[in-house]
Amino acid sequence: MSEERGVPGGSLLLAFLAGAAAGAVVALLTAPKDGHAMRESVASWLRQSGAGDAVTSAIRAAREAIDGTRPG
Repeated sequence: MSEERGVPGGSLLLAFLAGAAAGAVVALLTAPKDGHAMRESVASWLRQSGAGDAVTSAIRAAREAIDGTRPG
């Protein structure tokens, strides 16, 4: 018996994607490369892919979804 929570599927998906992106960043940052090389690698990837804007948008949407579920 499932309980209806009223969270839109799109918001839930964006929250999941934001979590996945955060997990990927943590995995990259804890990889066995020295810090300087890893930061350069991540910065280069973000610039080339445009993923920085997508991650920022996903984080914003996830925060809005969480705020929308709070009573009050």
